[in-house]
Amino acid sequence: MALASFDRSLAEVLRHEGGFVQHPADPGGATKHGITRATLSRFRGRPVSVEDVRALTREEAGTIYRRHYWDAVRGDELPAGVDLALFDFAVNSGPERAVRRLQGILGVPADGVVGPRTLAAARNAEAADVIRRLTRARHTFLSGLASWPIFGRGWRSRVLAVEQEALRLDRSSS
Repeated sequence: MALASFDRSLAEVLRHEGGFVQHPADPGGATKHGITRATLSRFRGRPVSVEDVRALTREEAGTIYRRHYWDAVRGDELPAGVDLALFDFAVNSGPERAVRRLQGILGVPADGVVGPRTLAAARNAEAADVIRRLTRARHTFLSGLASWPIFGRGWRSRVLAVEQEALRLDRSSS
């Protein structure tokens, strides 16, 4: 799938992630381009301030997304559409959780790590079915969160928009 897939998927994620926000009900706290203070601190290897988050560039956010999310789910090796659906799930809910859900859908051991068995199962599955089932799993997870009443409408819109784009990518790759 290569760099073009990452760039395309990153553009979709950033379309849903805003600029700087610090919503009092968001457990992630200060966030820019969807990158939280904790994630930026981990990436830079030192504690960062709210002002550091506010100054985060789109380029650095892209580097973080590549290293900590796309590479973690091995997006370059997944079928078109599945790559985006899993990447966006990982961005919102963590790579391990997203991968475990994918593995459950594919019927392979759910260890949270994309390895040869997961990749083979993903390549042999019908991508549209995997995308739809990931969307349902993601919605089920998000709707169970305490912050669903506050953020649920936006999350639901995002999940459905990502599903539609992922399905379009699957169809265009055929």
